[in-house]
Amino acid sequence: MPPINKPFSRREFARRAALGAATAAVLPLRELVPPTAASELPSAQAPAQTSPQNPPKLSPQSQAEADFRFQAILSQYPDRFSEGQKTDLRRLCALAQPPLDHIRAYPISNGDLPALFLKPLVDRDKKPAAPASPSTKSSATPKLPKTDKP
Repeated sequence: MPPINKPFSRREFARRAALGAATAAVLPLRELVPPTAASELPSAQAPAQTSPQNPPKLSPQSQAEADFRFQAILSQYPDRFSEGQKTDLRRLCALAQPPLDHIRAYPISNGDLPALFLKPLVDRDKKPAAPASPSTKSSATPKLPKTDKP
């Protein structure tokens, strides 16, 4: 198909974008994605499907924290999950624990400075800079009263 050099208005662009978004929301994914690209999707999801067979090995403290997180979610939403969803939730709580342990292993103390310093835009302790124009320079310099003593 040859490229179209005719520009279209913002209104026409918005109309086409809305139509495309509505079409994508209504049609299932298998109708939007060509068959060659659809064959790549299961391979991308394969690592997520293999993780339930080999859950991560957690220390007793980490396992207790993952169990506590699972129980906290269930106590907050008691009637929301089916049994299959509860199984997935327990698996996700266990999978979230190793990255948390890795972050917590990083040593930090109160003496460590932040990576980014807050620089205020207005520093109220400093006097404002004198204007650079020569007319205001003479008026900014206070005149001393004349005295007879040298």
